[in-house]
Amino acid sequence: MNVIMQFMKKNYKILLVVLTLSIALLGFSLFPSKKESDPEKDKLLIELLTFVIEKGHYNPAAIDDNFSKGVYKDYLNALDPSKRFFLQSDIDEFAKYETQIDDQILNKELSFFELTYTRLMQRMEESKSYYKDVLANPFDYKVDETFNADYEKLPYCKSTKELKERWRLQVKLSALSTLVEKQKVEEDKKKNPEAGKNETPKSFEQMEKESRESTLNSLNDNFSFIKDLDREDWFSIYINAISSRFDPHTSYFAPNEKERFDLSMSGKFDGIGARLQKKNDFTEVSELISGGPAWRGKQLESGDIILKVAQGDGEPVDVVGMRLDDVVKKIKGPRGTEVRLTVRKQDGTIKVITIIRDQVEVEETYVKSSVVEKDGYKYGIIYLPKFYIDFEDQNSRDAGKDVAIEVERLKKEGVQGIVMDVRDNGGGSLKTVVDIAGLFIEQGPIVQIKSAAGKKEVLYDRDAKVQWDGPLVVMINEFSASASEILAAAIQDYKRGVVIGSKQSYGKGTVQNVIDLNQFVRGSTYGDLGALKTTTQKFYRINGGSTQLEGVKSDIAIPDKYAYLKMGERDIDNAMPWDKIDPANYKIWDKQNNFDLAIKKSRARMQANPQLQLIDDNAKWLDERNKENVYSLNIDKFKAEQKALEEKNKKYKPIADYKNEFVFNSLPYELEAMDKDNVLKEKRERWHESLSKDIYIEEAIHILNDLQMENNKGLSNKVKKEKVAVKS
Repeated sequence: MNVIMQFMKKNYKILLVVLTLSIALLGFSLFPSKKESDPEKDKLLIELLTFVIEKGHYNPAAIDDNFSKGVYKDYLNALDPSKRFFLQSDIDEFAKYETQIDDQILNKELSFFELTYTRLMQRMEESKSYYKDVLANPFDYKVDETFNADYEKLPYCKSTKELKERWRLQVKLSALSTLVEKQKVEEDKKKNPEAGKNETPKSFEQMEKESRESTLNSLNDNFSFIKDLDREDWFSIYINAISSRFDPHTSYFAPNEKERFDLSMSGKFDGIGARLQKKNDFTEVSELISGGPAWRGKQLESGDIILKVAQGDGEPVDVVGMRLDDVVKKIKGPRGTEVRLTVRKQDGTIKVITIIRDQVEVEETYVKSSVVEKDGYKYGIIYLPKFYIDFEDQNSRDAGKDVAIEVERLKKEGVQGIVMDVRDNGGGSLKTVVDIAGLFIEQGPIVQIKSAAGKKEVLYDRDAKVQWDGPLVVMINEFSASASEILAAAIQDYKRGVVIGSKQSYGKGTVQNVIDLNQFVRGSTYGDLGALKTTTQKFYRINGGSTQLEGVKSDIAIPDKYAYLKMGERDIDNAMPWDKIDPANYKIWDKQNNFDLAIKKSRARMQANPQLQLIDDNAKWLDERNKENVYSLNIDKFKAEQKALEEKNKKYKPIADYKNEFVFNSLPYELEAMDKDNVLKEKRERWHESLSKDIYIEEAIHILNDLQMENNKGLSNKVKKEKVAVKS
């Protein structure tokens, strides 16, 4: 949910000079130390972060006792959210720091972090025996006991005995849930003898044992992941607890995280094009990225276990037991270079696979479109997952250029309306959203930006060309944030199209800039210091209102399953406030006939739609279910509870089974690509299947149809008047 502005870099030239001088005067000791424990580097990071934030943040919070309390709460919650590691005695010991963290930050002290980190490592090591001891013997599921999963309200355990009991109950719940599922499978086999005719029915004892083994494996995997985290990872959590108290979108990127962030923004990287996952001590290939070097080579396959990695003709390095991040680092590399993987295939054979690295594009990042017909008219659906851009390569693809291309392709197909779908789009580049909004309007303002000093800047579309002047619908939901909200707000303020979806979008009206921390320290032997993403500005609609907290309210609010759950910016305790500034000078679009009539028709359709009423009822029920956290661990009562839930869920089954009246098709260029790429074909078929079950897309198409028909009526009346004028 980040809006990144490339042109913001110029604002940091002065700050860079100030920081460089300041750091030189402060006299940091820049000497090498071990990565595992480097307090001098940690102190440098804290000072860099707080100084950069205080000088560059839009509205930096005072680092005082209240700030300290917020960091303390967030940090402990991040370390032990389910309260299954720390004891109350640990919390009592930590409590003296609750109002001292601000002083520790200012004095570059690390005693609070050192204490919590050391204690957490101790408690985690102790807890391994808790679940292993519990899962060594069968559970008694006839005992009448419960488990409360409302961790936020649960107190910390007062003793090791109490903590072990909490682990026992939690593990028992997990095993019980698995056991009940296994029993259902066996019951289904009895109802359908053909399905299990070659299998011996499992006894309760067998299923109970398998359930414990499954739970044990799951917990072992979890602890294997935790084992891979080093002290630097845990220190990043502490730093983020500090930085995020300035506002929810200010955060520290450790070097690996910065790399992932850049990938998420550009959608491409140099490597072999394989997704990896950790399985115990092994690294497994989980998926090949379509079009990537590994996919093209046809030797590496999903399920292969990577045993060794060699650079070119170098010596292979054993990666069994290595951290997943470290394995990825060894496999990724500059395009054109060679990597050799020693893998164990699924049949047990060992094979050495040579791959030449290349640029890999993550297809899921990029825009895609589809065509659908209704009443003899064609309409286009453009789905944009994020406002991507590569700041390092101006010639690279970005969301603005790609959406323009899709609009042209849709026009070539003869569409008479376009749906712009930015649901679940958390934002991205501000430049691209200005470019995209400009495709649908004549030149004019798109968004207003205000800095901490109060300076206002208006970003314009300066191209008088309108690439699409026909009916337009923009789709949003609660997860449409930042740049998505700018687009929806501009379209709404110009009255250029109809905004439909959730009651309101996420509500993130702030601008972040990513600052490389390495630029502030010359000659450092600490290695990569990472980056800081900090809030530097707020953006405002062209009507003057902020999207902060309030988001964008849909012209047509459609019920959805998350409508009553707390998940927006307005539900975060330290979110920045809503405000407004003077409106920009803009002219409302006047080429769409009966805009208000289309909205009126849509609302009437929704009120008469039993499916939408069912969705709203389900949303209310989910909100109530979200507040119920006590589970019975008696198997009979647990089954009764599950059966009651299943019965209730039957009422809502039509939601999942729903299918609209439309058939969605890819454009010709993509159909050609799908003939050669089965992975792409499968992805598009899945997308089209989801569109065919999407009631919100269905309503968007109805709205386009209403707008198109009203346009045609207006055109028809105009033609009639011209004919009369000619006759007279």
